[in-house]
Order: sequence, then structure tokens, then C-alpha cells
Amino acid sequence: MQRPVRLAYITTVPITQWGFLRGQNEFLADKGFDIHAIASPGTYLDALADRDKVTVHPVPIARTISPLEDLAAAWRLFRVLRRIRPDVAHVSTPKAALLGAVAAYAARVPVRIYCLRGSITEPASGLQRRLFRSVERFTARLCHQTICVSQSLLDFARTESILPAHAGMVAANGMSNGIDLCRFDADAVDPAGMRELPERLQRIAQDRGSIVIGYVGRLVRDKGLEHLWHVWVRLRDVYPTARLLLVGSWEDEAKVSAACRRALESDARVHIVGHVENVAPYYRLMTFCVFPSFGSEGFPNAPMEAAAMRLPVIATRVVGAVDAVEDGVTGVLIPPRDTSALFEAMRRYLDDPDLRRRHGHAGCVRVRRDFRQESIWEALYQEYVRLLGEHGVPVQGDTAAPRLDAAFVQEERAS
Repeated sequence: MQRPVRLAYITTVPITQWGFLRGQNEFLADKGFDIHAIASPGTYLDALADRDKVTVHPVPIARTISPLEDLAAAWRLFRVLRRIRPDVAHVSTPKAALLGAVAAYAARVPVRIYCLRGSITEPASGLQRRLFRSVERFTARLCHQTICVSQSLLDFARTESILPAHAGMVAANGMSNGIDLCRFDADAVDPAGMRELPERLQRIAQDRGSIVIGYVGRLVRDKGLEHLWHVWVRLRDVYPTARLLLVGSWEDEAKVSAACRRALESDARVHIVGHVENVAPYYRLMTFCVFPSFGSEGFPNAPMEAAAMRLPVIATRVVGAVDAVEDGVTGVLIPPRDTSALFEAMRRYLDDPDLRRRHGHAGCVRVRRDFRQESIWEALYQEYVRLLGEHGVPVQGDTAAPRLDAAFVQEERAS
């Protein structure tokens, strides 16, 4: 009897797999895959085992450069891989990708895949940029395929010679895991869901005249938080009904200035809610979404989730974000670090409700057409099957691509 294909995911921390493999693990398990999750120990690794019924292997992997710890981690990864003998090693996140690729190569894993969700080379400069480029190039060379989560990231990797000119691929239209259209649907967030909001935000939700400018992501400097703060200071007195909603947690790495954090936390019209598992009700509250990142995005989820909720999005012209927003169609793209451009884009949306509606509708149609989770899962599965076939590993089940549901085709034609 043919055994299931054994797939090992390797990431530095388990929250990456928790967030990016929701639904995907179940899809591949239904296709006959035996899935193993390898990451640093933590509550999310235990939760992953419970939610997705995968086999977990805790291996401590430091996020910072630490030669002795890194050597120990590589050795532990090698031993785990030799023990479980996977057919596919799927490595991701900078540190785990490098160490996992080395360990998988040494363990002679038949198929090795490097998932590039963002480049550490992009924001770096000087000697550090050359070092990071070499690390990412070496990781890619150890693997049989590099899957980039966006076309702009693939183009960047080729331009920087991280990948050869014709190497690498994007699964379907990109993204790590697509958008769950059941979770991110403005019409599906019922009154019970809105009751999850803090009381002060529930009051805002009941005020039809309020305007909520939303941001979802880590509260750090390289996401453009300080630039957003400067623009907010200019806008808040001109638009007395406007509020700023920040969904995310403060972090010590690349942290914002003390003055910026103090000002945001002390402003009565700024609402900082921290990390939340169910972000859909917060999108439902927003009038439009801003994403002023400086770069190294890969393919950000927040602008796509916002678009699925019929929100227009203002984002910067950086790798990944340019794939998330169609300028002038689903939102507005501006230069990074340009507070004047951010101010003008936000003021335009504040002054023009009809433009907000048009861009929000177009973004929702685009997400439903091009970024359904099932399309990305199927594209990844087909690539696994192709690579396994090239290396003589048989795959159970039917590998033919499924037909699109007739109702979905009719719906998109109507759009």
C-alpha cells in the first residue's frame, strides 16, 4: 500500500504556521499528505497540533544571529528530518529557511522548497545587504524550487540575483494562504460579532457620522507608524468626526519613538486595541485602511483582508504592497516615507465617499476573483506533485485541477 506523502514545514516561530497555514493543512491532509510542523516551542505550536491535527516537533531556533545556537539548531533539525524522513521539506522565514535548507540537504530530503514571504535583502544596505543577499541566494540554491508570495517579490529576487533569471515561481496569483472569504465578508459580520468590540468602539459603530481611519499590523517604525502619526496630527483638527484605529501590538524591534507612542496613546480619538485573533469586526468599523510600510512586505495580508471587507486601501509603492493594491482602482499607492502624499491620499478619501465606495467595491471583486484560498492551495499542491514526480516519489489520489464551481463563475461574470 502506498504511504502518504510526508511534508515537513520548518519556520523559526510557530505563529507563522498558525497564521499562514489556516485551512491549507487540512486541504493537503485531505489530499493524502502527512504533515509535520517544525518550529521553536511555544503555545502556538501546541495550538497548531490541536487545530490542524499535525505532528509537531519543537526545535529552538533563535531569531537573531547566534553562531553556536544556530549550529545546535541545524543539528537538531537534521536529526528530526532523519527521524521523520519527509518527502518534502518546506522552509520559510529567514533563519529557519537557511538552517532548514542546510539540514534538509544534509538529510537528503527528496524535495526541498524555499518559500520566500519577504526579503531581508530589500531593506538592508551596504555590507549587510551583500551578506543578506548571499544568505538568501545560498538558501535558494539548496532548494529545488523557490515559491515567492508575490510577482514583485519574484522580480526583486531575480533582479538582485538571489534567483537566476528564470527561476522561482508564484503560486496562482500570489499570497501565502489567500483570503478566507467566510471570515472576511462585510455582510457576514453580524451584530454578535460587533459585540466583540470594546465598548467605546461599539459606540462609534452606532454613530453613522463617524469616520474611522484604520491600520492593521505591527506597531513599529518600519510599518510607517511615525509618518501616519504626523499626518494624523495634521488631519485631526480639520476632520473633527474622524478617529484613528490601530489594530496591532507595540514591539521592541524597530520600535517607534517614545514621543510618537506617547502622543498616540494619549490622544482620545486614537484607539489602540492590541493584537486580536478576530480582526473582521474591526475592519467592519473602518471607513478606509492605510498601510504606509517602508518595505520588506512580500505580500501583506492586511490590505487584502481590508479589500475583502470592501474597504479602499492606501499603501506604499514597495515590494508586495504593489501587488495588494491596484492604484486608482482598489486604492491609492504612494511613495514610501512621503508624508505629503499620505496626507493628500487620506484627505481625498475623507472628502469623497463615492470614491471610497468605488474603490472598496473594486477591491472586493478582485479578492473574490483572484485570491480565494482554494486556488492558492491547489496551485501549491500541483507544484508539490510536479516536484515529487520529478524525484520519483509517488502521490496518492487524483492530481487533476478541480473545476471552478459554476455558481462562482456566474457570480464573477456578473461582477
